[in-house]
Amino acid sequence: MTEEMNLDEMNAYKEGDRVTAKVTNIEDKSVMVEISGAPFDGVIPISELSSLHIEKASDAVDVGDELELIITKVEDDNFVLSKRKVDAENAWDSLEEKFNKQETIETEVKDVVKGGLVVDLGVRGFIPASLVEDHFVESFEDYKGRTMEFKIVEMDKEKNRLILSHRAILQEEKASKKEEILDGLNEGQVLEGTVQRIASFGAFVDIGGVDGLVHISQLSHEHVDKVSDVLKEGDKVNVKILSVDRDSERISLSIKETLPGPWEGIQDRAPKGSVLEGTVKRLVTYGAFVEVFPGVEGLVHISRISHQHIGTPNEVLEEGQKIDVKVIDVNADDRRLSLSIKDLVDNEDDNSYGDYEMKEETGFSLSDVIGDQLKKFSE
Repeated sequence: MTEEMNLDEMNAYKEGDRVTAKVTNIEDKSVMVEISGAPFDGVIPISELSSLHIEKASDAVDVGDELELIITKVEDDNFVLSKRKVDAENAWDSLEEKFNKQETIETEVKDVVKGGLVVDLGVRGFIPASLVEDHFVESFEDYKGRTMEFKIVEMDKEKNRLILSHRAILQEEKASKKEEILDGLNEGQVLEGTVQRIASFGAFVDIGGVDGLVHISQLSHEHVDKVSDVLKEGDKVNVKILSVDRDSERISLSIKETLPGPWEGIQDRAPKGSVLEGTVKRLVTYGAFVEVFPGVEGLVHISRISHQHIGTPNEVLEEGQKIDVKVIDVNADDRRLSLSIKDLVDNEDDNSYGDYEMKEETGFSLSDVIGDQLKKFSE
């Protein structure tokens, strides 16, 4: 070849041209290629081999590979080429189409960096840590090499910026599953769930992919002051579905409805003639309501409070007072329990109520009070 011919051939290849070349030699930081029809060979710097950082050129190509490249510089007896730019140009059109159609991309995680994950899609794709999973992940070390699905959430070709999310896919799957689960839920169903979150007003329970609320009033037959007194996150519980609002995706649940009622088995727990300790809950003109079990109150009629005549129950009783009572009658169907205090006093002429005490702070027993009343009647 003459020098003039070489110059002509050289001038036929200019910066920006795409060429096909074969890898002839690989060094640590560069790759030598033979360009078909070109007057001399070319070199690909390691920085132009991939959109990702690589330590050795051999990590990206092998001898004999045929590559599509872009000429980035024409030097004396040498071409400087880029594989990275070709990959990027080819990738952006495809990525833009997937972005517009909201299609998913399945690819391997190439690297774990500070703040997230990196993938190679012809261009460098970054997945911020907050977009990897729908839950907190302490370490991403074992994610390298894992094949995962992603959706493009942000792309800017001019800035070479590509942001992807795996969490978006998980959220879509959960949303789809949630709709399916909601359609299969019906009022009255009893399911096992897991307590996910505790709030002041109740507990959120996962019932297989959707969360429902157990209001504090539905936790127990007994009064509950704090939800955390009876539940903690992670607890397995049985719940009954009270209502399902599919439009707002709200599910009302009850733990209380799955528990034995306070009146269940009352005949065995409070048989006629038994003596129980109770607490005076309410005083009314016709008697006193005494709680003998959580959620179970019985009535001591005013006629059964004392052997002596009293005008009102509060003459001898106080709310909150602990007393012993005798079961006179039990009606489980009507949830009625008839109780008596005076039946525990042996001698009608004895004004003492034995150990029935007022609240500790009063310092007076019922017998003291009744004695005072009798004195008033005699006067």
